[in-house]
Amino acid sequence: MIGVVLVYAGLLGLVVGLIGLVRPPAWLAIRTRGRAGAVAAAGLGLTLAGFVLPAPEQRIDRVRTRLDEFAPAYQFHELHRRAIDAPPQRVFEAIEAVSAEEITLFRALTWLRRFGRPGPEDILNAPERQPLLSVAARTTFLLLAREPGREIVVGTVVIAPAGARPSGALTPEDYKRLSSPGLAKATMNFHVSAAGRGGSVVTTETRIFATSAAARRRFAAYWRVIYPGSALIRRMWLRAIQHRAESPS
Repeated sequence: MIGVVLVYAGLLGLVVGLIGLVRPPAWLAIRTRGRAGAVAAAGLGLTLAGFVLPAPEQRIDRVRTRLDEFAPAYQFHELHRRAIDAPPQRVFEAIEAVSAEEITLFRALTWLRRFGRPGPEDILNAPERQPLLSVAARTTFLLLAREPGREIVVGTVVIAPAGARPSGALTPEDYKRLSSPGLAKATMNFHVSAAGRGGSVVTTETRIFATSAAARRRFAAYWRVIYPGSALIRRMWLRAIQHRAESPS
């Protein structure tokens, strides 16, 4: 998270400084082009520091979920939680049924992630009115585990050296064993647990494990740029699950 803050604070400073080189904004106490240049340089420095900030490895102490089984170690992660007034089985059904159209801003944010380019069908370019997790599992993600009413786990290789990306039909056990240098694996789950008065709590967590220092540095730069949009998508995804699970129909 510190890396994300540094990157975006630095980008803001860089933009303000560059604007100040054209017309110094006195209301920001930047009254000269020299001071604007210093702000731009400081912003660039902060951005670069955010990109190269080390990402320490974290490791679970014991296996509690299927996600723990497939991603026991990671350097990057995000976790989001939402309480839902519906039983776990109904929430799980909603998780598997939600489509891209039901997730607020999903189309806009994934369009930005693709830089507006058309592409093959995948989770960032999902067909209309199709369950998003089903689209993921039949395109770029592998279904790793599915426990109805409790948890679903998917994973994908997000970084691989040229010619080293796994080919063919991988099994969940194959995915666990992927460890050659230069890879980065992203593993995501939705986990449902019962709460009081017939309700549930649903969490979604994404963990990324890079198998080498080079892959870790490469992914860190990408992650620290896309994290705010990724976090917003996850929160809106949980809200769509809640809406579907709590709907009378």
